[in-house]
Amino acid sequence: MAKGYLCLVLHAHLPFVRHPEEEYFLEENWLYEAITETYIPLIEVFQRLIDDGVDFRLTMSLTPTLVSMLKDPFLQERYLRHLNKLIELAAKEIERTGHQAHFHGLALMYYRRLKEAKDLFLTQYHKDIVDAFKKFQDMGYLEIITCCATHGFLPLLNINPSDVKAQINVGVDYYRKVFGRRPKGIWLPECGYYPGLDKFLKEAGIKYFFVDSHGIINADPSPRYGVYAPVYCDSGVAAFGRDDESSKQVWSSKEGYPGDPDYREYYKDIGHELEYDYIKPYIHPSGIRINTGLKYWRITGNSEYKEAYVPEWARAKAQMHAGNFMFNRQKQIEHFSHHMDRKPIIVAPYDAELFGHWWYEGPMWIEFLARKIFYEQNELSMITPLGYLHEYPTNQMSLPSASSWGYRGYNEFWVEGSNDWLYRHLHKAGERMQQITETFSFCLKKKASSIQKRALNQAARELLLAQASDWAFIMKTGTMVAYAQKRVSLHIGRFTRLYEDLINDSINLEWLESIEARDNIFLDMDCADYYLKNYVRDRSEIKKK
Repeated sequence: MAKGYLCLVLHAHLPFVRHPEEEYFLEENWLYEAITETYIPLIEVFQRLIDDGVDFRLTMSLTPTLVSMLKDPFLQERYLRHLNKLIELAAKEIERTGHQAHFHGLALMYYRRLKEAKDLFLTQYHKDIVDAFKKFQDMGYLEIITCCATHGFLPLLNINPSDVKAQINVGVDYYRKVFGRRPKGIWLPECGYYPGLDKFLKEAGIKYFFVDSHGIINADPSPRYGVYAPVYCDSGVAAFGRDDESSKQVWSSKEGYPGDPDYREYYKDIGHELEYDYIKPYIHPSGIRINTGLKYWRITGNSEYKEAYVPEWARAKAQMHAGNFMFNRQKQIEHFSHHMDRKPIIVAPYDAELFGHWWYEGPMWIEFLARKIFYEQNELSMITPLGYLHEYPTNQMSLPSASSWGYRGYNEFWVEGSNDWLYRHLHKAGERMQQITETFSFCLKKKASSIQKRALNQAARELLLAQASDWAFIMKTGTMVAYAQKRVSLHIGRFTRLYEDLINDSINLEWLESIEARDNIFLDMDCADYYLKNYVRDRSEIKKK
């Protein structure tokens, strides 16, 4: 019988990027790369484990923005176009490398994997791979949790509680529409928590959330078992803390597994290396060189010199690293189980896109890990947070501290010199959203659609899209900054025009239809209604006081 548990959590998220106004848009590739290199490989791993009778448990967040894009017929068709181009390129590479034995083998490997990806995407799941993850959840292997509507960083939106509530409730209800059940857990964007936030989660029906390790370590009172057991907030919602040691083995750029010399080199891609005339049809139409996903080199070392990638060596390393990871978790469990009145749980959360996109062998590592835990030992089992709470419904009461993950762990990454200008605009727009919701509440209460109701809902969508933490993150990291700045300005600008048009009774229907078609997230939901519900609830609480 197992002495403790491993809770592996993958946070799958991308910002909402959809540009039908252009034939080819560079940032849409974020989605296409993630589908090919992360989501489809994970689906293949889960299916192989199930087919072989491996009893595994894994937790995965699928954010509303990501799910919305994955289920969008327009983006599905564009992804298929993207995939067909990659298959065409891989076929050309088979011919080009015909006299280069090793590279020829890699070209054949890429061609085969791309063809398999197309078969899974098009034939098995009819372009909707969200159905695959839903299937695994319905079978009991995967626990899918939700996230805030557009990944808004809640600690910096809290000046308007209605914004926080809308982010949570829109995310929860969209999950219910897609998966046919209410979510039990939530991934707080960037693990951003502040005391009192859990009360909003409780109202939304959420049973648990995650914080970074110091959110639990610095909780009040101090948790008896540290991060190796959840704590209950006063609201009754459970908080699980990240285990630093297991995170470091995967995340660390110096000590983590993905930096091993035998793994595939991410930063050396044929899109940047081959002759321009040859690669031109497969890069940006304007001539900007981009990653194609076809990479022939291994990490080798820290210098620019790289040696050829050997898949067999990489596979052996992935198996070895999975064994090492399991061994270290066993030692942790062995130690902590002697000091606890319950089985310890090790929570190991990661960005899903690390596995496959950044770390090519990551999905393979997960598969090896699940198989080793199932076949090779009996001290450690995989579990989901909900499974742990069912086994241990009684836990210590403690209030987690304000915290986030990222640089220094206390929100600094999302509010500093490069991005702090965002928040005065977001806060003002949040106030205005509450104002127009109250003013035009009669529209929202009607079942029939009206131009005012549509404008209110689109204003809410534009505000939610502007609130995405991704824009502040991009500005801080210094990559694609112009795009992030443009997105915030566009959404705030559209919101402001909708606000003024509502106030002045001058809504332009043609323009409204154009932005409804462009920013079409949550189009089947009355998003502004969440602000009305928040307003009514807040007003009733004030009257009670």
